[in-house]
Amino acid sequence: MKNIKTSLIVTTYNWPEALELVLSSLKHQSIPPNQVIIADDGSSSETHDVIKRFSANTTLDVIHSWQEDSGYRLAMSRNKAIAKAKYEYIIMIDGDMILHPKFIEDHIHFAQKNSFVQGVRAKISAEGAIEVLSKKNFIFQTFDSRLKSKRFSLRNKLACFLFSGKRYFKKLKMLLGCNMAFFREDFLSVNGFNEDFVGWGREDSEFGARLINSGIARRDLRFAANAYHIHHEGNSRALLEKNHNIYIETLNKKLKRCLNGADKYLTNKKLSS
Repeated sequence: MKNIKTSLIVTTYNWPEALELVLSSLKHQSIPPNQVIIADDGSSSETHDVIKRFSANTTLDVIHSWQEDSGYRLAMSRNKAIAKAKYEYIIMIDGDMILHPKFIEDHIHFAQKNSFVQGVRAKISAEGAIEVLSKKNFIFQTFDSRLKSKRFSLRNKLACFLFSGKRYFKKLKMLLGCNMAFFREDFLSVNGFNEDFVGWGREDSEFGARLINSGIARRDLRFAANAYHIHHEGNSRALLEKNHNIYIETLNKKLKRCLNGADKYLTNKKLSS
């Protein structure tokens, strides 16, 4: 679907050094997104400064969607950002994901109605992350020595054709919002992310489950739309059990729509042309 327009959602929280590299990688995209929205879960002024500098040096349409810091509220942050999206196709990444120059182009070419897309990430090693952040070197080669999951650095049309497409088994395994794409109309139909999720864990899988329950197929994108994840320590799992129970309820009841979702932020559900 080469003619679709895209809104790129970048989630972030108080890691301006990483966000700066992610935004820098946007300047090198073969096809840039039509809009960039930073979904900020309450970062301090340093992050605002990074976004301000980037906005001043790009022709991209950039929005800083900020909410008050009141704990880990990723679902709410994403909903507020996507409510501001102007365009029909949403590509969503985390603010620690450096993008291959063909990242947006690959997602556009792979987009297909009645489906959502799960991409992968090549993980940068702890030592590699130190070098990347200190030297601000965000250009990666295939099988780059700074990567610990080198196979996901390969971008290859034949491998993409052979290993990408619909998942008929284990459809909810490894659903990660750090490299995901979907149509905004499908997002609205399930009421976006469930804001009952507070704290780390399961919000991506639960969102995907509701899409699948609504007849929106999962399609995996492999060996294209490459992105490089900057190593960091994991978030607290203190609320994981509570979040897991919300996810299980969605599975057991085959829910298609959440109650505590994105609709509260919408003033006009129509998309711009």
